[in-house]
Formats: sequence, structure tokens, C-alpha cells
Amino acid sequence: MATQNPTLEYLTTTKIGEKGQLTVPKEFRDDLGLVNGSPFAVLRLGDGLILVPEQQRFEHLCEQVSSKLTAAGIKPQDLVSTLPETRERVYLRRYGKKLSGSARRRTLHDQRGK
Repeated sequence: MATQNPTLEYLTTTKIGEKGQLTVPKEFRDDLGLVNGSPFAVLRLGDGLILVPEQQRFEHLCEQVSSKLTAAGIKPQDLVSTLPETRERVYLRRYGKKLSGSARRRTLHDQRGK
């Protein structure tokens, strides 16, 4: 996997195919661990496009969340313990009613199984 390097560098030129597809050269796919079907975020910056592998963006987000939770002294089990109540609130907001008894039991069962 490539290292996090904030330096902008020119890598190569590629062309858009007839179906709008771009080809990422093999050496860069290998370096970034990209495989067929790897998702990308496409960002527009003025007249340019920035392609960011979603896995890299997801890993970065996870690192940020983890460091914030650690700094706040929040442990994984603290978060997990809030899931049933949070699910109930989200369900109520989305559907305008409370979870049924069976759905509530499933939530508790899922919680114990993890």
C-alpha cells in the first residue's frame, strides 16, 4: 500500500474510453492495492478532477474517529452500550413509531452475540 504523502506529483497521462472509463496504470493499481471494482470518490476542483480510492478515504476517516474517541477517553464498549437506545431513537424519527418487541429483542440479541 502506498504511504501517505502530501506531495502532489505528475504520474501519467491516460485517456477516457468510449464508455467514459479511465484506465489506471498497473503499477499504480498495485501500489495502491486497487482491484477490479475498487470504488473511487471523484472530486471536482475547478477545471480538474481528483480521484481518491474510497478505501483510503475510509481508513483516514476511521483513524480520525478513533483518535478523537481515544482522546475523549471513550472505549468501544461505551459506544456499543448506546446502540439499542440510539437505534430506537433513529427508528422513531424515521418511522414515527417505536420498535416492535421482536425488533427490540433482535437488537438485544445482536448486541449479546458480538
